[in-house]
Amino acid sequence: MPPASGPGTEPRGPAAGVERARYRRILRFAGRFLVESWWFELVLPRIGFGALAERGRAGRLTRMAQRFHLLAVELGGLMIKVGQFLSSRLDVLPPEITRELAGLQDEVPAAGFPAIRELAEGELAVPLAQAFAAFDEEPVAAASLGQAHRARLGTRDAAELGQDGVVVKVQRPGIRSIVDVDLSALRRVAGWLSHLDVVSRHVDPVALVREFAQTSLEEIDYLHEAVAATRFATVFADDPRVVVPAVVWERTTRRVLTLADVTAIKIDDVDALRAAGIDPREVAAVFAEVMFEQLLGQGFFHADPHPGNVFVTPAPGAAPGFRLTFIDFGMMGEITDELRGALRRVLIAVAARDGRRLIESIKEAGILLPAADTSELERAMLTLFDRFGGMGFAQLRRVDPREFREFGQEFGRVVRSLPFQLPEDFLLIIRSASLTSGVCSALDPEFNIWDAIEPFAARLLREQSGNVVAAAAREVVSAAGVFARLPGRIDTLITHVNDGVVTVATPALDRRLSRLERLIRRAVGAIVFAGFLVGGILLLGAAAPLGIVLMCVSAIPLGYALLGGGRG
Repeated sequence: MPPASGPGTEPRGPAAGVERARYRRILRFAGRFLVESWWFELVLPRIGFGALAERGRAGRLTRMAQRFHLLAVELGGLMIKVGQFLSSRLDVLPPEITRELAGLQDEVPAAGFPAIRELAEGELAVPLAQAFAAFDEEPVAAASLGQAHRARLGTRDAAELGQDGVVVKVQRPGIRSIVDVDLSALRRVAGWLSHLDVVSRHVDPVALVREFAQTSLEEIDYLHEAVAATRFATVFADDPRVVVPAVVWERTTRRVLTLADVTAIKIDDVDALRAAGIDPREVAAVFAEVMFEQLLGQGFFHADPHPGNVFVTPAPGAAPGFRLTFIDFGMMGEITDELRGALRRVLIAVAARDGRRLIESIKEAGILLPAADTSELERAMLTLFDRFGGMGFAQLRRVDPREFREFGQEFGRVVRSLPFQLPEDFLLIIRSASLTSGVCSALDPEFNIWDAIEPFAARLLREQSGNVVAAAAREVVSAAGVFARLPGRIDTLITHVNDGVVTVATPALDRRLSRLERLIRRAVGAIVFAGFLVGGILLLGAAAPLGIVLMCVSAIPLGYALLGGGRG
């Protein structure tokens, strides 16, 4: 099916019945979510039932995320990718949604082999029996966008590759039409969301869908993945810890990808690792080092390092006694030099537990608008470092859950109140880092992410500063500058005090006063409404026309009480 003529338009054409039903089902789900959110988050608080809406919010959001989870698994296509994408949006979505969607796996029933054979032979322009010496009809893995089969190359191709075992990744038949339908529906939903102030103040939904569409279209272009795999292999060619499967270009097209079979021990298979004489704790440490090197050293990183995409290959000749083998390069991230520099400063600030420097680095990274009031965020970061800084996951599990919950709710409120806008590459960074942390914690329950960060941060500091003396000298110069400007600043402050123009920024108090003013105005509107309504009812018998007029006029203060009272 060709894509719709415009963004967010319903599929058309004689064969578009199934696609049209899919399109409408996605919109119905989104519409229901928007109506529920409008009613509970906007209407009920305006008519005095805010406490009721607040009490049921956690359960309501969890149920909504569960319904989307079921919808995504049933529909497949891009919906699973949407759920995984939303699970990483910790900056704009509440934890009830991100937590429920975090476990969404891209596993669907395999497509029938006759359809796979037809697509592969059409792409390769030769029968499978001619392209490969053998081809396994049962897939080794199946996902919503494609599935993988083991095969053996012919003698000539095997000689060029150096082995005959390969894995052939074949795109699911008809997936491009499904992707077009899903993206069209998502563009329509983004258009709806862009008209809601409560959403548009924090995030640009149209831009998010545009970025998501670009990533998704790249993921179903296997030539793009083949180029990424080749580049990744080049970047880590001199690293004995990393293995990347070679691409068989003669058997690769946009919808068929053939790679050397490098299947080994899954990185989270602790029993198999121990049986091979490999210490899982050492695997966790090396995996963290390699991922940090990708993210902050090379700036080109694997954005989907879940356990199914990383193998551990025993290698007696290698330095750690094993090698990490990465597969599936459809989702890769790249960091610009400017962003990588800002992220390095973020990492150094985290290692130093310096909340103020961390906020400044986040602004430099473009994640937080420069004009944003970050005073509350700085206080929250200081609390975070003071209370939880330096703890490993094993230690964090021993913290009182209520303390975690209370701090998480307050910290989440502060973060969501600020104008964050995470770019696509940064979302991939968060996804990669969170998956890395999860894998390492599964391998080593005592794994401490701080232990992995601090050596890398120290190395970055040495590279950035040249040596510790130079860094200390810069700090001394900076402090001297502050002291040199201090008398002038004190004199200016005293002048302002004498003139009576000193102001103190209290953002939290200002917001509470603003809400109180709106509540008072709405209460006045409700009282006026009641007066007009009761007066009109009393006058119906003696002066019916006037009574009817008063009852009709009462609708004005009623509307003000429900929806007015100032900008919400």
